[in-house]
Amino acid sequence: MSSLFNPLTFQRGPEMKNRVVMAPITNWQSHEDGTLSDDEYKWLTMRANSGFGLTMTCAAHVQAGGKGFPGQLGFFSDDLLPGLKRLADGIKEGGSIAIAQLYHGGMRASKELTGEQPVSASALEKYGTRALSTEEVEQLVEDFILAAIRAEKAGFEGVEVHGAHGYLLCQFLSPDLNLREDKYGGSLENRARVIFEIIDGIRDRCGENFNISVRLSPERFGMKLAEVIEVAKKILTEGKIDFLDLSLWDFRKEPEEEEFRGRSLMSYFTELDRGNVRLTVAGKIMSAADCREAIEAGADFVMAGRAGILHHDFVQQLEADADFKSIELPVTRTHLENEGLNKRFIEYMASWDGFVVAE
Repeated sequence: MSSLFNPLTFQRGPEMKNRVVMAPITNWQSHEDGTLSDDEYKWLTMRANSGFGLTMTCAAHVQAGGKGFPGQLGFFSDDLLPGLKRLADGIKEGGSIAIAQLYHGGMRASKELTGEQPVSASALEKYGTRALSTEEVEQLVEDFILAAIRAEKAGFEGVEVHGAHGYLLCQFLSPDLNLREDKYGGSLENRARVIFEIIDGIRDRCGENFNISVRLSPERFGMKLAEVIEVAKKILTEGKIDFLDLSLWDFRKEPEEEEFRGRSLMSYFTELDRGNVRLTVAGKIMSAADCREAIEAGADFVMAGRAGILHHDFVQQLEADADFKSIELPVTRTHLENEGLNKRFIEYMASWDGFVVAE
C-alpha cells in the first residue's frame, strides 16, 4: 500500500499527499441560482478532512445556460465568489488540494432548468438543440477562462476542464454530434480546437503555479478511440496541463471498438509519452486492490467516485486495511445520510440502478 500513500508532485500547484482523489460527483445539493449550500460544503469538506489528497467539485457551469442538473454549483458570476471562497478554504483546511471542475452541459442542459433552448456544436433535431454561432463558441471559450480566473480568485488551486460524458466540449469532439463547417468543425483538429483554446487561455491568464487538468472519456456519445488517443497525445506533448483525467466507466474494461480489443482501454493511454503530465483514471475503483491494480497498470493516481460517496473516509480505510473493500450495494438511505448526503442527493443516487435499497 505504500505507493498509494507516497506524495505526488505536479508541474504546477501544491504536492498531493497521497494518490487517491475524490472524483467530481454530480450531487444536486447547491442552490438553484448556483450558490454554494451548507449541504454541499459539508459533503465535500467531510471528504477533504478525511484523507483524500485532492478534492474536486461537481461539474460546475461556466454559463448560466449551461446548467445540466438541479442544484448545480456555478462559476459563471462574481456574485458566486463568497460561497466559492468558503468552499476552497474548507477543502484546503483539510489538507486536500482544491480543484474546481468546469463545464457546460450543452445539449444536456435542459430548457426546464435554464429557460433556454439547449445549445450544442450543431443543430440536432433529436436533442432539440440549436447550433452555437462562431462568435458564441468564442464567448464560450472566454467564459471557461473567466470561470478559471474566478476559481483562482476564490482560492482554488486549479481547475479541470470537463471534456467528457457527452457534455458540450465532448459534443464538439464527437464526429457524430459536431457537423459544423467553421473553424470548430470538420477535422479532428478543428473539433478539438475549443478545448485547446480553453487550455491556452487559462494557462496564459491564470497564475504560473495554477494546476490545470482535462477530463476525457474515450467512448460513448460518438467518440472514436483513435481520435481521443490523438487528442490525448497532443495534450500530453504540449505539456500545458498538469494531469489528464480519463473517465473509463471501468478501468479494467476492454474497448468497445472491435479493432482495439484484446487489451484494456486504459493501456492505450498509459503507453503514451506523458512527459511531465500526470495521468489518472476513474471507473469502478472500489477497493484497496483496485487502487493498487490501477497504479500498477500505469496510472499516477486514482479517482474514487462511488467509493467516495459510500465512504467519506475511504482513504483512511485504505490506510488502515490493505484489503479494504467498499460496502456492498445496495445501501440504505441512513448509511448515505451518515456519509453526508442530503435527501436530494440520496434521491438522485436512488435513480442509479441497484445503489440504494428500495423502499
